[in-house]
Amino acid sequence: MIIVNMKGKNYRKGVGMVIVNREGQFFLGKRIGADAWQFPQGGIDEGETPQVALYRELFEETGLKKDKVEIIDISKKWLVYHIPHIFQRSNKKYDGAMQKWFLLRFIGEDADDINLNATEHAEFDAWKWSDRKTAIKSVIKFKRKVYESILEEFSNILEKN
Repeated sequence: MIIVNMKGKNYRKGVGMVIVNREGQFFLGKRIGADAWQFPQGGIDEGETPQVALYRELFEETGLKKDKVEIIDISKKWLVYHIPHIFQRSNKKYDGAMQKWFLLRFIGEDADDINLNATEHAEFDAWKWSDRKTAIKSVIKFKRKVYESILEEFSNILEKN
């Protein structure tokens, strides 16, 4: 795990994925044990590039393999969010996340390609396709600004697709 220290706070470096289908809907996964939906995301391990982490996390969280998506765009900046103290684990290693975001086009078939139990450590217990408003409204509040920001950055491309 890569941790970056900024202004006295430790931020975990990671990747986030906005996966869009042919109808322009976004993939959302429901976190196990929570009533929160989110885009897939995860940390960058030591020695990984963001793109390598992208494909590893994509498979771990959705069961999707590299050949079922295509990269449409990559965020220009790293986006940061802070985890409020009430959501931090007691063995806290980081105060938030610093993420590189990828816009992916899903080119597979729902039932055949998405498998939330592809690995031993599932992170989602349900998934759905959603519109932009629902994606922003469904995410936990402290991540909302990141979602608004990344969807705004990708908006020109999303409007063309």
